[in-house]
Amino acid sequence: MKVTLGWQGGAEALFGNVRQRTVDLNDISCVTDDCKITDGANRTDESKSTDSRVWTLRRLLVWLKKDSGFLTGNEELFFSGDSIRNGVMVLVNDVDWELLGELDYQLEPDDSVIFISTLHGG
Repeated sequence: MKVTLGWQGGAEALFGNVRQRTVDLNDISCVTDDCKITDGANRTDESKSTDSRVWTLRRLLVWLKKDSGFLTGNEELFFSGDSIRNGVMVLVNDVDWELLGELDYQLEPDDSVIFISTLHGG
């Protein structure tokens, strides 16, 4: 299941100045909620069954924070625990995640998840 991740409004600076990535969640092998991308050919039957779990935004954020390798900046500027800190807007298919159930939203194929920083100095 492929999803597109995007960072805007300065959030991209925390993710290697990359504004967009497409991730195939089927290529991520998980043990509990600590996830790592693996070569699909090296998976065991046990990891395949674990991978069939539903991907929620909560699970995606844990993976982004702990195992994706995408985060290059200070995690405290983006994450608050296993969620997003205040001041970062999350849009799923251009809809505010607050309207979709926030962390419990179940990702679907071809979803677009955009993180927009609204934090600005003054």
